[in-house]
Amino acid sequence: MHIDDVLIEPSRLRLSGRHAVLEVSSPLPGVLRLRHAPVSSEVGFLHPELPGKRSWAVTADGARPLEVKRDAERVHVSAEGMSLEVDVETGTWRFRDAGGRELARSLGVHGEVKAAYPMSRHRSRLVLRAHPGERYLGFGEKVGPLDKRGMHFTFWNTDVMPHHPDTDPLYQSIPFFVGLREDVAWGFFLDESWRSEVDVARADGTQVTWESWGPELDCYLFVGPGPADVVRRYAALTGCPPLPPLWSLGAQQSRWGYESADDVRGVIQGYRQRGLPLDCVYLDIDYMDAYKVWTWDGARYPDPAGLVKEAAAQGVRVVPIVDPALKLEEGWALYEEARSRDYLVRYDRGGVLVGEVWPKPAVFPDLTRPEVQRWWGGLHRDFVELGIAGFWNDMNEPSCFAVQPDMGILTVTSQRAEGVGKVEGPTLPYDARHGDRRHLEVHNVYALGMAKGAFEALRELRPEARPFVLTRAGYAGIQRYAAVWTGDNSSHWAQLETSLAMLMGLGLAAVAFTGVDIPGFIGRANGELLVRWMQAGTFYPLMRNHAGKGTPPQEPWRYGEPYLTLAREALERRYRLLPTLYTLMHEASQTGIAPMRPLLMEAPGDADAVGAFDQFLFGQDLLVAPVVRPGQTKRLAWLPAGAWLEWPGLEGTGQVTEGGRYVIADGPLDTVPVWLRAGGAVALTQPALHTTDANWKHLEWHVHAAPEIRGRLYEDAGDGYGASRLTVLRGGLTDGVLRLERSDTGALARARSEETVRVYGLRSVKQVTGAREHRFEDGVLEVKVAADWTRLEVEP
Repeated sequence: MHIDDVLIEPSRLRLSGRHAVLEVSSPLPGVLRLRHAPVSSEVGFLHPELPGKRSWAVTADGARPLEVKRDAERVHVSAEGMSLEVDVETGTWRFRDAGGRELARSLGVHGEVKAAYPMSRHRSRLVLRAHPGERYLGFGEKVGPLDKRGMHFTFWNTDVMPHHPDTDPLYQSIPFFVGLREDVAWGFFLDESWRSEVDVARADGTQVTWESWGPELDCYLFVGPGPADVVRRYAALTGCPPLPPLWSLGAQQSRWGYESADDVRGVIQGYRQRGLPLDCVYLDIDYMDAYKVWTWDGARYPDPAGLVKEAAAQGVRVVPIVDPALKLEEGWALYEEARSRDYLVRYDRGGVLVGEVWPKPAVFPDLTRPEVQRWWGGLHRDFVELGIAGFWNDMNEPSCFAVQPDMGILTVTSQRAEGVGKVEGPTLPYDARHGDRRHLEVHNVYALGMAKGAFEALRELRPEARPFVLTRAGYAGIQRYAAVWTGDNSSHWAQLETSLAMLMGLGLAAVAFTGVDIPGFIGRANGELLVRWMQAGTFYPLMRNHAGKGTPPQEPWRYGEPYLTLAREALERRYRLLPTLYTLMHEASQTGIAPMRPLLMEAPGDADAVGAFDQFLFGQDLLVAPVVRPGQTKRLAWLPAGAWLEWPGLEGTGQVTEGGRYVIADGPLDTVPVWLRAGGAVALTQPALHTTDANWKHLEWHVHAAPEIRGRLYEDAGDGYGASRLTVLRGGLTDGVLRLERSDTGALARARSEETVRVYGLRSVKQVTGAREHRFEDGVLEVKVAADWTRLEVEP
């Protein structure tokens, strides 16, 4: 694009040529928006002025001031913490941080539009330079290792059953990545809901190429300097996840195949009789009457309210599945209402589109439109009044097994137009009509609209409780409304290993509340795989056992001993961790940083940390390296720089190892390798059969002594929006003397009179000041303190 005209406004720069436009703005500090329209003159009516655009993902609406200078060769744009140089002759640009370091460079922007029936064909491409050695992390729910360089991805939400370690596309489309070169990070987000693809230096090792099937490339660039800084800025742009209710962090049980209320009662009793923690049970599609959403099968579930109350008496919440497709049944009030209000997706030629999912025939509410989202949200009312605690959105890509033929009309050449009714994957045709938009444009945001409608309705219908929505499909910004699980996986060891990088990839896009089906949705796990998957799943933000109809049951007791005992230990470990997990979820609600983090979040300059995609950090201070291969009792793990305490049982007297090297960790079947970083302080509680509240009645601080110590604990009622308390632990080890100070903010009254502080890494203890009592044994100091303690001092 040769730049012919420059329009400078206080918070907007528009560069235009004969055919193309580049518009630059800054919505937030450290974030630049570059709106490329490579064929503006062919697709718009007011070229070079660009039409207004609605973003599904972006919530920040700031317009920060720009400083613009121009010389004969370049236009220079500066904003807070960054700058952009645009070449006048080519329209290419260079993105730099405040220190002048080049973070990203475009090599070209290209577009084409081809007139066709029933809609024109667009292709818009942006080519970025792939610097030698640069790593590309994230891309949301994608397969492969953490570094996606050398891979190619398609963003088109797809119902895949089962998926495999090389399957693409999957259910989520989040076109965002973090670039990492040496120890400096930057970010890129393509805010286009259209079908898109990215070639991550695969076809050409020197280029990253994005292609959208729409007429624009609406891009956001983020400065670092670290990966965590990039993620925080992305979350500030697209929204942080809300703090979920505590119960949703407990153990969850599901199965496609609990066919009656008695089955649900039986699984709850199975957990309780064996002393297994459980907080939630799901109802799959079998609870519906003839697969009609928002109905109950009266024979199999004759008293839903009674079932919900019985489960609640056992400390268990009930969460039903909700699919978007409506059964086309004449006289069914819900279908008739959606049709009469014109809320349904239509064929190109105008009739209501008819397909097949579980209901047959089926029609689809147009959940991309705000008025339909509000209507859909209102349909949750009857279920909420029954006491239903949350909702599970499935089949929302949207999935459609078949579309009834709609041949369209002939073109001016009396031939059937190419592309009429074209369907990619089990979904709706490209040319299906969603109001004034085509399915090709809004396919990837259909699930986002469904989740938004549910979340906002639950906030209104039950304002005293936090919504819980679980979704399979989504787009950038889905974290504002729903937790995400990775869909229909299989009971294979490779999928256990793959799950770690997938969840970390979602976390890098601020999708913090995530999990996978344990121990695989399809197939048959053996007892060893169940245990290993539960050990890893102890640290998933969402821990759910789920299986498919036609597969053997996979509840933890189905495998006998010793697996039942080991499964119970994993669940009890999960419940001990809840104070730390709840605190991390609160942190995510403030910053967008997920509990499950790649090692590089804390060690961006560590090349070995980037390659460690089968281990992760749980928060800042716990390093988890689960065993993910059959028959293994040891595994290789990378410890970043610093001292690390072996802590496989979340307590004990493990060895302290200096990091910056690989270690061989012991991992017999009853052990998941875990380390506590020097200076880390994490909070644990006692195991329980179910959650109650997050104002912990029993609390233990576990501290790995170091020159600098830090810890955090967030507490509240565990649900709702009332009083809270944030506790910060600080201190350090100086000249052999350990000093710890604790401070609180917030109005929540304490529910405990005493706390325990366990300190690891001390060689000797002579005197403890500020304690009620203490004991020093095997290198571990255990101190009992009053719940309102503020200072603790330990002398050697």
